[in-house]
Amino acid sequence: MKKAAIFLADGFEEGEALFTLDIIRRGGIEIDSVSIGGEFVTSSRKITVKADKVLGDADLAEYDMIILPGGQPGATNLSRDERVLKIVRSFIADKNKFVAAICAAPMVLKAAGVSAGRTLTSYPGANFTEMFSDANYVENQLVVQDGNLITSRAAATCLLFAYKIIDVLGGNSEPVKKSMLYDKLVSE
Repeated sequence: MKKAAIFLADGFEEGEALFTLDIIRRGGIEIDSVSIGGEFVTSSRKITVKADKVLGDADLAEYDMIILPGGQPGATNLSRDERVLKIVRSFIADKNKFVAAICAAPMVLKAAGVSAGRTLTSYPGANFTEMFSDANYVENQLVVQDGNLITSRAAATCLLFAYKIIDVLGGNSEPVKKSMLYDKLVSE
């Protein structure tokens, strides 16, 4: 089974990080939270969590996907960390690895120089459509996959984002959707 890492920076969006992590674990995919700072990371709404690992101590070669949650200033903090940018470039260049980014986190793709010519989405707004003027920016889909890149719109889309990640990493999201009553949500 494949393995994923979700990066946490101070100011991360709670739902996009923790709910995504939870759903992926429900799908039987091994996933670690990896802090780019210290062992404890504080979210945008001042919730402090203990990361599974700290960047620098984690062997990223063992992971098949890195996941970037949004939130502010979390996404900005990720986009300003040269280690994160180097990892994003490396994973995008390797067609057997994946990068997934939600909400404001696609700004990390831009900072890493890997968004040009890609089909992607992000949090809606003029600042993002302008930021990705060199990409095929999609506004009418909640989750977009372009090869080894997955992007999504915002916190309310993290269910679909996480289900897509499960499927891409070789799992099966259908039992997870059923156990979470997602099928009831979309049928009503």
